[in-house]
Parts: sequence; structure tokens; C-alpha cells
Amino acid sequence: MSEKDTSRYNAAEVEPRWQNVWAERDVYRAEDESDKPKFYALEMFPYPSGRIHMGHVRNYAMGDVVARYKKAQGFEVLHPMGWDAFGMPAENAAKENGGHPKDWTYGNIDAMRAPMQRLGFALDWSREFATCDEAYYKQQQAIFLKFWDKGLVYRKTAKVNWDPVDNTVLANEQVIDGKGWRSGAVVEQRDMDQWFFKITNYAEELLEGLDTLDRWPEKVRTMQANWIGKSEGLEMRFEFCGFTTAIERRNSEHLVADKSSPEILKNNTEVLHGLSENCFNEAEQGIEIFTTRPDTLYGASFIALSPDHPITKGLAKTNSEIEAFHKKCAQIGTTEEAIATAPKLGFDTKLKVKHPFTGEPLPVWIANFVLMGYGTGAIFGCPAHDQRDLDFARKYDLDVTPVVLPEGESAESYDVENEAYTGEGILFNSDFLNGLAKDEGISAAISKIEDMGLGKGVTNYRLRDWGVSRQRYWGCPIPVIHCEDCGVLPVPEKDLPVALPYDDIDLTIPGNPLDRHPTFKHVDCPKCGKAARRETDTLDTFADSSWYFARFAGGNTDDRPFDKKAASEWLPVDQYVGGVEHAVLHLLYARFFTRGLRDCGLLNLPSGEPFAGLFTQGMVTHAVYTDENGNFVVPADVDEKDGKLINLETGKPVHKGDVIKMSKSKKNVVDPDDIIKTYGADVARWFVLSDSPPERDVEWTESGVVGAWRFSKKVWSLVAGVEKGDPMVVAANASGEALELRRFAHKAMEKITSGIEAFRFNTSVAQIYELTNALSKYKTNDDAKMEALGILIRSIAPFMPHLAEECWQALGGDELVYHAPWPKVDEDMLVEDTITLPVQVNGKRRSEINVPADMAKDDIEALARADESVVRSIEGLTIRKVIIVPGRIVNIVAN
Repeated sequence: MSEKDTSRYNAAEVEPRWQNVWAERDVYRAEDESDKPKFYALEMFPYPSGRIHMGHVRNYAMGDVVARYKKAQGFEVLHPMGWDAFGMPAENAAKENGGHPKDWTYGNIDAMRAPMQRLGFALDWSREFATCDEAYYKQQQAIFLKFWDKGLVYRKTAKVNWDPVDNTVLANEQVIDGKGWRSGAVVEQRDMDQWFFKITNYAEELLEGLDTLDRWPEKVRTMQANWIGKSEGLEMRFEFCGFTTAIERRNSEHLVADKSSPEILKNNTEVLHGLSENCFNEAEQGIEIFTTRPDTLYGASFIALSPDHPITKGLAKTNSEIEAFHKKCAQIGTTEEAIATAPKLGFDTKLKVKHPFTGEPLPVWIANFVLMGYGTGAIFGCPAHDQRDLDFARKYDLDVTPVVLPEGESAESYDVENEAYTGEGILFNSDFLNGLAKDEGISAAISKIEDMGLGKGVTNYRLRDWGVSRQRYWGCPIPVIHCEDCGVLPVPEKDLPVALPYDDIDLTIPGNPLDRHPTFKHVDCPKCGKAARRETDTLDTFADSSWYFARFAGGNTDDRPFDKKAASEWLPVDQYVGGVEHAVLHLLYARFFTRGLRDCGLLNLPSGEPFAGLFTQGMVTHAVYTDENGNFVVPADVDEKDGKLINLETGKPVHKGDVIKMSKSKKNVVDPDDIIKTYGADVARWFVLSDSPPERDVEWTESGVVGAWRFSKKVWSLVAGVEKGDPMVVAANASGEALELRRFAHKAMEKITSGIEAFRFNTSVAQIYELTNALSKYKTNDDAKMEALGILIRSIAPFMPHLAEECWQALGGDELVYHAPWPKVDEDMLVEDTITLPVQVNGKRRSEINVPADMAKDDIEALARADESVVRSIEGLTIRKVIIVPGRIVNIVAN
């Protein structure tokens, strides 16, 4: 381009040229040994579905702004990219379209990498990997074995959702109305051997660590805290009527008499002695429960067991009705959400336990809303003060006794009907607890139960260990060997990776193809040498994304998961960007993994926190279009003609529906490639960053895109209209209008910088617009204009890097704008020469005056007294006092 070239800006020609320059100079490669301060910017890496969407563009554009901004500030920036590549979609595609999951995955990676590169993101592609690369999952297997040695991996029998048609385990989310999401078959609950990561080892540390994450959204920290679910309470035992477990307690002065009738005692004895010896021995000890509200024990009216409680299972062996009830409950699902929304179901075992304080018998029920996975799998029901218990009690006509009296209510008349009272109050109907508040009552109840030898105060967590076994092919093989003689053994590290076989994989047959593969599962025992069986389960794909950031930081090493020194120096990630839908599982698992890596000696990260800063961005939305038959129409095929929307392909009318998240199924998607071809990558980037706060959704509109495109042209016309010079110039001797332009530019720059720092990119964009408009009105080509243009182009560079590079060259900038320092704000330019002061008369605003910032108070008073509006307001009055607050206000008191 010549110095006088003022031709139209051509993004289609400019953008590929600068991308080639960046690639040839390898400008985005992060140097581990750099002396500069380090900054690690990372966006949640994508699943290679085949095409990028505008949500990707927004997510990675945000991270790119931060990465480029920090580079300009003098940091050594690591900004890598890879692919979260294992998972069900690849298997489903192979089933539906033929082919192989591996080929489908790597083909999609190639298809997605190209448009991401066309968007000009400042990514260090030298660190790229996919989690399905053998080199990656080899090291994941090595980590698994390290965790196993450290006691962070174990195997146990656990309940799973089993699809009898597809012959596979389903996640809770894949069970819809009790049926498999693909087959439609009624899901069964099965006990299967599963591998677990012992995340509960870190429950307290994970909870306490949230307090240090002050650059995380509060809602995410709250969600994680609730998921971990720490609770202080009482673990106690309800003894069966007629059974006392120890002579010492039988003679204890603290125990109350059993008030059961002979019929109850006889029935309990018959039922319990009908159990197997092991189950009887357990039942004889009573029913263990955990509660956070022992202060409400006097309101107990029943005990409820989980359908999976050992006593329930023992009873089911000799009672066909209980067995049928268990099967019915098993079809509901295992998630708290599924159980919470299901109808309350109960079965009366006819067993009775003794209330610890009163000796009265309480019925023992089996209830579908009691989870075996939390607490002990049994609860005491206090219907008056728990809505779930109340609904159950009303359905089965059980007692409801209120024991917490709300403020202002009378103990003689207060009752609970169909809404449980869960608020604060004073205990009543509770003997020795009467008159106590909640916390006092809890302490007193715990002390009493401990004195009776029936339990103790404990801390409990909602968090459960992470089940990672998946009966799938396309995942990381679990490096384990099963030998009949030697038991369960780790694969020797020298034999890693346990590689997925490529040939002889048939995904059309239900079940895990690794189970029926001719060679995969057959292996010699590494200990005794006899024929053994390889583990055919693969790891949950959440494991793949739980340490990838450390691999990026520590390099694609062959002999270890990552270079410990490099990874430890880069981590934690300074700024992580991704969707709030990952607030709990991915982020919690990653926090667990980093602690495990630390404790296994692989990572020097004392805090164990992988992400110092987290930002959760909003979605990109678009209107939904449908034709006369209700079929969805893609936005690119819709146009307006004579004030009506039509389908360009058919010419028929189109209806515009709601604006919702872009979705392939609703066809309300915009292909980024189409936008790049028509307007350029910078326009796509600018639009998704400019229209709304980053944490909120942004609606994609054609008019908004056109506006962004016009802005890029406006910037180019400003630059093309001046002679080459030095865009780093400082117009130190500016005066008059030139000085005003300098002030405007530096004030704008301060707000642009603050906007980026606070993740308020839309406010930075607004200031860039203002600065562009100010430059458009300034007609003189002098140092002040060149300085302001230099500030403008450098501030645009993180948002529109191709346009910025072209403008920088046109202005005469040295090297690349990517390497140019971030504009330094001149503090003197932020000081106002004049200020505007409101003038009040008797507290009411009457006028305002413009005065020099350093004007003396006497002069300000004289100016205010002389103001015409003030003169009219005080006509006929005597001024008693003039109060001047410097830089703020003038108040005249008169009467």
C-alpha cells in the first residue's frame, strides 16, 4: 500500500495477509524462559463437532482481547488451543453415518481449526493437542496410576442406570421419564463394579478454597459450595422396639423406657429374625440416621429408609411386595432432581423403632425420596418442618407435630396444615428443649443423644466420590488388568499407553465394543504371567478436561504428563473464560485434579487452584424463523420484501419467532464463515464484543453487523486521510483545539483500559466510538491528531487486530501493532481545566456555572451571585450564607 492510498478497506485481502505475517513470524508462541512477567489466558477448549458457531466466536474473542491486551502491557502471554475430543457424539456419528469415531473426530478438528485461524485469534498453535491423541491419554493413564498409588482411586460396587436394549450405563441426565434417551427402554437400576476418584478427600479444602477465588463470579462459588454441601449435624441410632444393643446402655440412667405394645414387640422380633444373619446383625444395631436438625426430634413421626438401604434389601428377599416396590422406585432415576419431582411413594414395613426421648414407637417406612448416597440412607421424618416429609405424611396419614413456634404465634393454637414451617422460632412441644432457639436446641439435643450413647455430633458433606467408569469405546482406556489369581492390578507404566484399537470396532451392536474385541481385553498378567483380562471401561470424559490446562502450560512431553517447572510457573490460569453450564462439574473436577497432581508431586501449586480468574460469558441468540408448515428456516435464507419476511428459496412467507440461543435444531444459527466472507473476521469479533455486557446474552442482528462493518470503514478512512508519521508521537506542546483532542484521547484511553480490566468490553467499545467521532471532527493533520490516532489504533488492536495492523502500517508504525506497547495515559490530561458546579438556592437547584478548576471561593461566590437564574430566585430575599463545597456544589441560603 502506498502512502497516499486511500482506497476502500478490503477485509478479504487484508485479513489473510496479516494472518500469514503473524504465522510466518510465529508471534503468538509463548516462551517458557522469558524474563517478562507471565500471563496465562485460556478459554474452555471446544468439542470438535465439525463447525464453529457464534458462541465460539464470542468466547474466544473475549479471551483474545485479554491476551492481546496483556501482551501490549509487556507480559509474556500463553494463549493455547486444543480439542476436548473424546465422547458420545463421535460414537453416535459412527452409528448413524458409518465410518470410525477417530476419523470423524480428526476430520472435524481440521474443519474447525481453519475458521478459527481465519478469525485471527492470537493462539499458540504450537501447543495444540486433542485429548484423543495417544500421547495425551497415555499421560492421563499415568496420572490415573499415580492417583491410585496415592489412594485417590478405588473400585467398588455402585448403583447405575442400565439400558437393557443398548446394554450400557446411562448418566442420570440420559434417563428421561424412566427410559433410555436413545432406546426408549425402561431403565433398570443395577449394582456394578465401578472406578471412582476419591474427590471427597478434598471436600473441606475444596470448600475453603472458594474463599480465595475472589475473581470468580459469586454465583459460581455459591453453586460449588452448595454442591459440596457441608453440614454440621447429628449421626444417631434409632433402636428397634424390643432390641437393646448393649447391657451398658440397658442399665444407663439416660435411656427411656420402651413404650411399645406387646404386639409391636412380637412383630419386630418376627420380622427382624426373618432376615439373614448379616442383615439381622446390622438391623440389631438399630437404624442410623444423619440430621442437621436434631432440635426437631420431638416432631419425629416416622423413620424412612432408602429403597437401597441394606435393611430394605434384606426385607425384600422374603417379602415380594417390598421387592416390587423397590423395582418401582428404581425406574424413577437416581438424581436428586428426578426424585424431588417424582410423586412421593412409601411402603410401611410394619417395623417400629423407639423414640430416643419419649420411648414411643415410630413406624419405619421405605420412601422413594430418601437417597442412599447422602448421609446414611435413612432419615427421621419431621413433617411439620420439612415440606417433603409433610407431603409424605399427609399422603399416608402420619402424625404431624409442630415443634418450632414462629414469632407471634400461640403455642396453644399453632398448627401446620399443608405448608411446612421452615423458618426461625422457639422450640415447644419438646420437653427439655422448650424455649430454646434453633442453635441452642441443636447443641442441647446432640449433647443428650451423646450422653445416651446413641450418637455423636458430626460434619457431613453432600459431595460424593466421582464415578468415572464408562462402558464406551471412544474414551481413555482405564489402565487396569484383572487376574483371577492376583486380583486387580495396574498396567505397568512401561506398557502405557493402553491404546484404543482402531480395527474391528463395531458400534452398531449394543454394548461396549471393547468387551467383544478379538484382542483388546486379552492380556497376560504382569505379575504371574497367566492369561488375564484388560479393563474395558473407559474414563469419564470430564477427566480429559480436568488437567489439559497443565499440559498446555507444561508442553507436549512424551515421558511425563507435563514439565513440572514450566507448568508450575504458568499456573494458575490468570484468566479462564467459559460457559456457566460448567460451573460445578468441570470446574470442581479440575480443582480436584490439581490438588491430586500437587499431592502426587507432579505439580508445584500449593493452593491447588487451577484458575485464579474466571469469567462466564453469555450466549449468542437469534430470532427463530418458521415457514407456513412450521418448519425452521435458517436466517441466511430469510429476506424482507414489501415489508414482509419471505424464504429466499421458495418465495413463501416466513414467521419470525422468539429470540433464543442459537441452536442447530432450531436452525437459528449464523455461520461465522459467511460473516467472514461478507464482512471480515474483525466485524464478527467487534459485534459479539460490542453490543452488550459480556456476561449477558447478545442478539445477533444483521443491522448490528452492518453497523460494525461501517465502523471499520470509518476507522480506515480516518487513517487513510493522513500522511505517514509516528503514531507513537506525544504532542507535548499542544494547545487550543489540539490540547482538547489530547485530553479527550487520554480520557477515553483511561476508560478503555478500565473496561478491559473489568471485563466490560462493551464500555471500552463505547469509548472507542467516542474517540473515533472526536477524530472525525478534528480536521487538522498535526501531532495531536497522530497521537490520538495512535491511541485509537492500539486500543482497537485487541478487538479488530487485522484492521489495526493495516492502520498501524498506514500511519507509519514500526514493526507490528501486536508488539506495540499499550498507550500510557498522561495523568495531566485527565485534570479538568474547568468544572461545572450546580448552584442551589435554599437546597433547590437553580442554575450551574462553569469555572476554572482552581478558582478561589470568593470568585466562585461572586459568579454564582451574579447568575441571572440565581438573581431571580433570591429577589426580595436576604442572603444569609453561601456554602461552597470545592469541586462539588454552591448552596445559597436566603430568606
